[in-house]
Amino acid sequence: MKLGIVSPVVTANPGAHGDWEASADIEELGRIAEAADRLGFDHMTCSEHVAVPTEIAQQRGATYWDPLPTFGYLAARTTRLRLLTQVLVIGYHHPLEIAKRYGTLDRISGGRLMLGIGVGSLEEEFELLGAEFAGRGAIADDALAALRACWGRREPEYHGPHFDISGFIVEPHGVQARVPMLIGGRTPRSLRRAVELGTGWVPFGLSLDQLRDMLATRELPEDFEVILSTGRLLDPSADPEAAVERLRRVRAAGATLLTTTVQAESAEHYCEQLEALAVLARDLD
Repeated sequence: MKLGIVSPVVTANPGAHGDWEASADIEELGRIAEAADRLGFDHMTCSEHVAVPTEIAQQRGATYWDPLPTFGYLAARTTRLRLLTQVLVIGYHHPLEIAKRYGTLDRISGGRLMLGIGVGSLEEEFELLGAEFAGRGAIADDALAALRACWGRREPEYHGPHFDISGFIVEPHGVQARVPMLIGGRTPRSLRRAVELGTGWVPFGLSLDQLRDMLATRELPEDFEVILSTGRLLDPSADPEAAVERLRRVRAAGATLLTTTVQAESAEHYCEQLEALAVLARDLD
């Protein structure tokens, strides 16, 4: 069973992080990444928000480290761990901006990038950044097609309803011939978008029953990834039975990769929990 990690420190969503994270910094995160790398975890995550409205921060959290510099640092401290943007809001970027900036990250990490991409739902942030909120779904579809066409190409070319690209050089660019593009969302349309334009789906905010039912409505392509979160803090050291049961339930809902969160009181304790979780995962294979 392949497990990833919802990175601590880089976000502070209410009820989903430990008190110790408020005073932690990049060094603690780096030690956790090194432990995850050594223990064989598949990936770590980092979300994107530029600025969260004050009145919404209580529900969504206000801490969001930028994925690009965060992953650049973690790439230098790891050798195998993949780096998953969960998620970039594609409406905030031109497709070539992603192809260049994250293509550079793909290169310096040795092809370990996973692009989790979402359409976005925070209208105030769209307005702040001068991005178009109305019609964002159709724009996102075209941007995803453009990104796929342009990824890893020195002289990209794409002609679509919202993006028309030719006559430019992008150097450096991504080294993966087909970078994983995992579409975020919680609606049937997001799953449709993932099947048609991505290589996988990374949903949020749905129960396991809802996820299982929604996945049953689509015939998924071969090698299509479904990355599901365990949804609750696991305590593999103190309560391994509950951790195992949760892992099994999430896998049974249709996950091909699981992204986990663990209870911890410090960065050192977090690494100890990862050790215990890695043992449980091996026993479940």
